[in-house]
Amino acid sequence: MNVLDWLLDSDPAIRWQVLRHLTDTDEDELSAERARVAAQGWGARLLGLQGDDGQWDGGTYFPAPFDESEPGQPWTATTYTLLLLREFGLDPGSEAARNAVARVRQNSRWEEAGQPFFEGEVEPCINGMAAALGAYFGENVDGIVARLLEEQLDDGGWNCEAERGSTRSSFDTTINVLEGLLEYGHATGGTPEVTAARQRGEEYLLERGLLRRKSTGELIDPAWLQFSHPVRWHYDVLRGLDYFRAAGAAPDGRTGEALALARSKRQPDGTWHLENSHPGRIHFPLDEGDGRPSRWNTLRALRVLDWAERS
Repeated sequence: MNVLDWLLDSDPAIRWQVLRHLTDTDEDELSAERARVAAQGWGARLLGLQGDDGQWDGGTYFPAPFDESEPGQPWTATTYTLLLLREFGLDPGSEAARNAVARVRQNSRWEEAGQPFFEGEVEPCINGMAAALGAYFGENVDGIVARLLEEQLDDGGWNCEAERGSTRSSFDTTINVLEGLLEYGHATGGTPEVTAARQRGEEYLLERGLLRRKSTGELIDPAWLQFSHPVRWHYDVLRGLDYFRAAGAAPDGRTGEALALARSKRQPDGTWHLENSHPGRIHFPLDEGDGRPSRWNTLRALRVLDWAERS
């Protein structure tokens, strides 16, 4: 199998990122391919599912109605749909993106206490997502970011359970906050305070080699060794590595074990499989299922390894 050809024989959301990260394609061709995200394939399908109320599936974080007996967590409401559109690389300056986000701004309210979408709510995990989305799509999320800086724990990370007394950070929460702060920095240039907070959060992950307890060196969670997609709110090693790639610094030596894991998961045909999909309601599948070659995981792994090797 020619893996590059296989990746390019796919949706515009993948194709333009393959061209961007794994080839020397010029900017004009990249822009033309990226523009197709709004008009064709998965991006167009998701945009077409936005409801008359400006939301997806009737809600902000959860669909409405939603029965908690439903298997898994539903991934079809506004937050997780916008996260997919961001991952697809929908051009935030496009008319389609501006119209969709304006309707979210006008209509979507958090279930926690009715706060407007781009003002965030109370959990840092969710606020990390909201900060990433607002920054990416050109909304003002200064208030969310200020709150996140205040909620950073002494060990450098964040935890949604802090309001219930937890004093130790969570990888799941921390990766969502770090992605939000990184996107905010890209969009606004950031501030020294945001940069410092992000660096402390990065050190929290690096001190643990992206997967091990600092105190004992034991693996924290075997599920982190499996590469899921979409990642939703969950941490795994590939997500951690892809964050550091996006942050743009050279790989820290403490990522060595994580990078070795990523290399080891390459299949004989040159692909990476989908693993550990997070159950719940979805709009439509983006891959063929667990245990099968995944274009998304292959793209993500290849760009991480390319970053490591170039550095």
